[in-house]
Amino acid sequence: MTEWGNLVDRVARAQVLDKVAGMVRDAVHAVVRPGVVKDAAHGVWLGHPLHPALAQLPLGCYTGAALLDLTGAPDSGSSRLIGLGLLSSAPAAMTGLVDYADSHEEQQRIGVVHASANSAALACYVSSLLLRRSGRTKGGVAAGLLGYAFAMLGATLGGDLAFRRAVGANHAAEVPHTGPEEWCDLGAVTDFADGKPARRQAGLIPVMVVSSGDGFTVLHDRCSHMAAPLNEGDLVEVAGESCVECPWHGSVFRLRDGAVVHGPATAPQPVLDWQVAEGRLRAKVRTIPGVPAS
Repeated sequence: MTEWGNLVDRVARAQVLDKVAGMVRDAVHAVVRPGVVKDAAHGVWLGHPLHPALAQLPLGCYTGAALLDLTGAPDSGSSRLIGLGLLSSAPAAMTGLVDYADSHEEQQRIGVVHASANSAALACYVSSLLLRRSGRTKGGVAAGLLGYAFAMLGATLGGDLAFRRAVGANHAAEVPHTGPEEWCDLGAVTDFADGKPARRQAGLIPVMVVSSGDGFTVLHDRCSHMAAPLNEGDLVEVAGESCVECPWHGSVFRLRDGAVVHGPATAPQPVLDWQVAEGRLRAKVRTIPGVPAS
């Protein structure tokens, strides 16, 4: 592992950050309650996390400002780019905080440093604008370049969170490729009590089985948000639909098709096809996710 990777791993293990991380998490949960706004901030409507997309605009503006400061005439459009970057950083920060509040402790520790680096970048860019407007262009350029260094540090930590720590990743994306392609035995139908989730193993993947008067539902058991065991969650009804609520972060999935009803999950839960043969329940993955086998 690289020295940078080792450094970030030490941050992930730094329990000294837990007090601050917990305060920020609790504050976000107190302000942004479960519902339409929280789902929108997570990106449920988009099908993937919204924060990475919004974060591109301020970082792009800051990159353009740095390039102009280093190669162009003094303040040749840099102030306008910095101003747009500051404005666009607000929605990016808000969506990032919402995602942060529904992540694991190790991820939140890195998130604290990520947010601190971005906050330092904002302070530098505000100072840069003030210096430029007062005629101290060289000082404004220096403050802007320092802000860009902090912004790049924040972006690098964001990349670690997204790609090494899998914040926002679909933790069920492998199911169509690793699940059983042939009918796999899950047990006798009499083993499953109505309305009580049960965990079974279908080939390489764990599944949650729910029996009802209409038959069965077989879902991938690991939540697409953070891989929590869905069979330990509660069955709930939302808008007349039977759903399962994740026991860790409260994501809600519709049983009949695995669709996300409430975040923080943004990717649907894979549903397996099932059949009963000789009194035993069998299941296999769908060739095309979301389309039942004929």
